[in-house]
Amino acid sequence: MSLVNDSVLAERTVRAAEGADFAEVRDYFELLKPRVMSLVVFTALVGLVRAPAELHPVLAFTALLCIAVGAGASGALNMWWDADIDARMSRTANRPIPAGRIEPGEALSFGLVLASGSVLMLGLFVGLFAAALLAFTIFFYVVIYSMWLKRWTPQNIVIGGAAGAFPPMIGWTAATGTVGIESLLLFLIIFFWTPPHFWALALLKKDDYARAGVPMLPVVAGDGETRRQIVLYSLILAPLGVAPALFGYAGTTYGVASALLGGAFLLSAFDVWRRGEGKAAVAAARRLFGFSILYLFLLFAILLAEPLIG
Repeated sequence: MSLVNDSVLAERTVRAAEGADFAEVRDYFELLKPRVMSLVVFTALVGLVRAPAELHPVLAFTALLCIAVGAGASGALNMWWDADIDARMSRTANRPIPAGRIEPGEALSFGLVLASGSVLMLGLFVGLFAAALLAFTIFFYVVIYSMWLKRWTPQNIVIGGAAGAFPPMIGWTAATGTVGIESLLLFLIIFFWTPPHFWALALLKKDDYARAGVPMLPVVAGDGETRRQIVLYSLILAPLGVAPALFGYAGTTYGVASALLGGAFLLSAFDVWRRGEGKAAVAAARRLFGFSILYLFLLFAILLAEPLIG
């Protein structure tokens, strides 16, 4: 039995001895994957605000709330399905289900209620098209990515990344009732950002994924091929990040900033590629992972703020 499983069983024993029969509120909140949810809400907000239509503030808040709840539902259902994988990985072994703080059936019911409620409320108060898109996003993340792609193909992150790219499109659709080329550009930026972002993490956590039996690219194809793929996707991402300015969707401020950020992203990706093995390679992958989060945040933050600064 692995050390991870030993620690999980030990924690369950301690909680049983303490009479911890009921999960705490924070355990259910953890099921929602709050970090992922915050990114979803932020990118959806950008899509909603930059859409060429005004939505009543109450309806806009309702739309964002429904998108947030839908994202949380996806996280809960993902944790329910992946509990066996999470128990084998050091960075996820203490999640509520593998740690024994929440029963799988409770997480499943919790996720299903949130998913159906978020879609229903979005459809009733904002629009059917936005609700349908939210429902498809939840389905894609839980069924297509979690249940199918994640365990069967090293392209899991590439295809499954679409789930995380839909939120700005949902926000745009909530405001306009349609899907425009502008929201598609935002979708593509997140879609092509996802592989280098997660593969940088996978390089750092390769042993974890191998122990859990998840066919992440470094496990299946090796570190060298993973570094090469990171560079290839970064070469697509950098000019794609500038595309909103080129299409007239964003202004000069965004155009200059996105070009500089894209250049920095490329330099970081090439650094990962040239480092090879050893401590320097680990440090380069860690830097790329950290900078990739900053890169996406700054792109969308500038899009959000640009109308305010002219």
